[in-house]
Amino acid sequence: MTFRPLLLPALGALGLSLAALHPALAQDAAAAAPTVNKGDTAWMLVSTILVILMTIPGLALFYGGLVRTKNMLSVLMQVFAVFSLVAILWVTYGYSVAFTSGGEGTLGAIVGGFSKAFLAGVTTDSTADTFTKGVAIPEFTFIAFQLTFAAITPALIVGAFAERIKFSAVMLFTGLWVTFVYLPIAHMVWFSEGYLFGLGALDFAGGTVVHINSGVAGLIGALLVGKRIGYGRDLMAPHSLTLTFVGACMLWVGWFGFNAGSNLEATGGAALALLNTIVAPAAAGLAWMTVEALAKGKASLLGIASGAVAGLVAITPAAGLAGPMGSIVLGLVAGAVCYYAVTGVKNALGYDDALDVFGIHGVGGILGAIGTGIVAAPSLGGYGVGEYSIGGQVVTQIIAVVVTLVWTGIGSVVLYKITDAIVGLRVTHDQEREGLDLADHGERAYNY
Repeated sequence: MTFRPLLLPALGALGLSLAALHPALAQDAAAAAPTVNKGDTAWMLVSTILVILMTIPGLALFYGGLVRTKNMLSVLMQVFAVFSLVAILWVTYGYSVAFTSGGEGTLGAIVGGFSKAFLAGVTTDSTADTFTKGVAIPEFTFIAFQLTFAAITPALIVGAFAERIKFSAVMLFTGLWVTFVYLPIAHMVWFSEGYLFGLGALDFAGGTVVHINSGVAGLIGALLVGKRIGYGRDLMAPHSLTLTFVGACMLWVGWFGFNAGSNLEATGGAALALLNTIVAPAAAGLAWMTVEALAKGKASLLGIASGAVAGLVAITPAAGLAGPMGSIVLGLVAGAVCYYAVTGVKNALGYDDALDVFGIHGVGGILGAIGTGIVAAPSLGGYGVGEYSIGGQVVTQIIAVVVTLVWTGIGSVVLYKITDAIVGLRVTHDQEREGLDLADHGERAYNY
C-alpha cells in the first residue's frame, strides 16, 4: 500500500490551513482569485438573452407593425442589421472605449482607452467588477450584457426616420454615432472614472445612456431627413397593430433583463427592479389609456401599448432605486406626459417623428432621469444611499440630462451631415412611393 495518494491532499489541506491562520495570506489569496458566483453569472446570462429578445424580434416587430405594408421589411432589416453591426464594433473597440480608463484629466472623464481593444487580455478566467462588494462575474458575461445595451440604442433611433431613409445611411450613421456619441455617454455615466459618475448622477439601467440619447438623435434625424411624402395629408396608419402588440409584449418581457439585469447580481435589488418593471409600465399604460379616452372618447390598443413603453422608459434609470409606490407615480406621470408629447407637441410643431421615438424615449427618458432624483429618496420609500438630499440629487440629475442633450444633439447633427455628404440620407421620391422593401431590399413583406 502506498501513502502517496493521501499525502498530496494532506499537504494541500495543511497549506490552506496555514494560509487561513495568516490573515495577510488569506487576503492576498482572495484578492488574487475573486469569487465567481454561479447564480449571479446565470442570472446575467439570462438577462443578456432577454435584452436580445427585446431588440430582435421585439423592437423590430413593434416598429414593423407601425409602418405601412410597403416598408415593413425595411424596418425589420434596419433593426437586425444595426444590432449585428454594433455587436462587432463593441467587441473590437466599443467595450474598451466605454469601460476602461482613458487616463488622467478631462479626456479620461469623457472617454476610455484602447487597452482592451479586440478584447485583449480578456479570458474565461477574467472577471468584471460588479460593484457588489467583491462578488464578480466573468468578464465575457459583462461584455455581452453591455453589448446588448449598445446595440438596442441605435436600433431605437431608426423609428424616427422610418419609411424614407437610405439603408446605407442607416448603417454608416450607426457606426459613426455609436463611436462618437454612445460610447462617450456610456463612459461618462457608468464607468467609475466617468464625469457624470463622479458627480453622483443616478442611472440604474440607461435613462440617459439609452433613452435620452436615442430620443434626441431620433428627433434630429427626423428633422434633417425631412417629412415623409404626403405627411399630414395621406393616411399613414399602422399596417398591423397585431404585430405591434406582439412586439410591445416582447419588449416588456425583455425589459426585465434590461432593468433587473442591471443590478448585476441575483439579489433583492434585482427583485426590486423586476417588480418596478411590472408596476411602472402598468401604471403608464393605464394613464395613457385614460387620458386618451377622455380626449378622444375611446381608448386604443396602440395607446395602452405606447403608454406601457413610456413607463418602461421612465422607470429604467430608477428601476433599482425607487420603491414600488414611487415607481407607480413615475409611471402615471410618464404615461400622461408622453401622450401629450406625442399627440400635442408633435402636431403643434409639425415634425415627422414617424414612430414617436422622441415623444416616448426622449421625453420619457428626461422625466425618468430627473424623477429618479425624487423617487430614489429614502424618505419617499426609495433606496438612495448616503446623506440623501432630494434637491441636490435632482440638480445632479438635471446636469446629467443637459450634458446628454448637448453631447448627443451636437454630435448627431455633425454625424448626420457627414453621412449625408458621403452616401446621402434620403431615398428618391420614386423609391419612397414604391416602398423601401422593394427599393432597398428587393423583397415584399407579404406576397398575396
